[in-house]
Amino acid sequence: MAVGGKTDSIGPALEGLRVLDFGRYIAAPLCAALLADIGADVIRVEPATGASDRDVMPLGANQDGALYTQMNRGKRSLALDFRCLADSPVLKALVPTSDIVVVNMPPKQLEKVGLNYAALCALKPDIILTTISAYSTSGENRNLTGFDGTGQALSGAMHIAGNGSMPMRAAVSYVDYSTGITAAYATLAAVIARMRSGHGQHVETSLMQNALAIMNPILIEAATGARHRVATGNRSPISGPSDAFETKDGWVMIQVIGDAMFARFAEQIGRPDLVVHDDYASDIARGENGAALSAVVADWCRRQTSEDVLRRLSQARIPCVPILTPAQALQASQTLGGGYFSYPGGEAVPIAAPMAQIAGPAALYPAPRLGAHNTEIMRELGMLA
Repeated sequence: MAVGGKTDSIGPALEGLRVLDFGRYIAAPLCAALLADIGADVIRVEPATGASDRDVMPLGANQDGALYTQMNRGKRSLALDFRCLADSPVLKALVPTSDIVVVNMPPKQLEKVGLNYAALCALKPDIILTTISAYSTSGENRNLTGFDGTGQALSGAMHIAGNGSMPMRAAVSYVDYSTGITAAYATLAAVIARMRSGHGQHVETSLMQNALAIMNPILIEAATGARHRVATGNRSPISGPSDAFETKDGWVMIQVIGDAMFARFAEQIGRPDLVVHDDYASDIARGENGAALSAVVADWCRRQTSEDVLRRLSQARIPCVPILTPAQALQASQTLGGGYFSYPGGEAVPIAAPMAQIAGPAALYPAPRLGAHNTEIMRELGMLA
């Protein structure tokens, strides 16, 4: 792979940096996994009995769950007695050898277990601590617990999801995932700052911060009184047609944005008159009058097979794809051959490949079994012969 005209003789970007991962579930473990993807030595630290996120989305007997399998690829596992973590001699030996600590706990809990910034700095003055909490650590809710649904509900997102019959949570945990990605890029910025200054820092983000950031344009509309969004199902309120449509033999998703694309689309469905209709004169007009526009398109799609719709619209350079089941998604032509998945350890489990490709990628290893690297890490610390 060539980058900037040079060959990929470059080693993994974070090779030589050690990360202690005390995260659970998605946001913090994902942050640490993204660092492992680019070469960091990430050690997942958890109770000797195993953390509660190991069996989320179970895959069967003697297997860790699907969530753990994705979030902890490329890491080593260290199992400790968490009842006295703050006084753990292993932790006190491990922190000075580390560069970054990642954890998702509120401030009060961080202090209780000795993972607050002051305690870590006493062991390693230039440590980088990345913390993820449910809420801002400066607000009155700073010590409350929350999850992905917390952010979706409090940001207004659930109110505008679904078909309006009831608030609807997104099926995927986008708040958790976006927060993990935010934490990873901020941690990398802290690494660069430490290279320049020699100083570590406390990196903070929260589920609410990311949920509100994703909702920001809609919140700006509400704050200015420009409009107050309501649930529109699968239909986009800012352009159109942009909706899910049933065909003779399945479902497709069509997304039209821009006047030129809308003109091509209208021609394909035999309705060139739509282009000069006042209700469809612009993207925002097509979005705000989207119910009527979707009804026109739905009538056309019902008379076609999915294959016919896909072929005609794709030839006209209009985004149109089939709506697939998760099992179908793994075998779709748009998925196969794109390098979207890795199969670490030669296993048949598809793990999402690093979300960006850079020179000198790190080797991808399967998520570790509980305590698999205890002996190895203890020897590195000089605590075992």
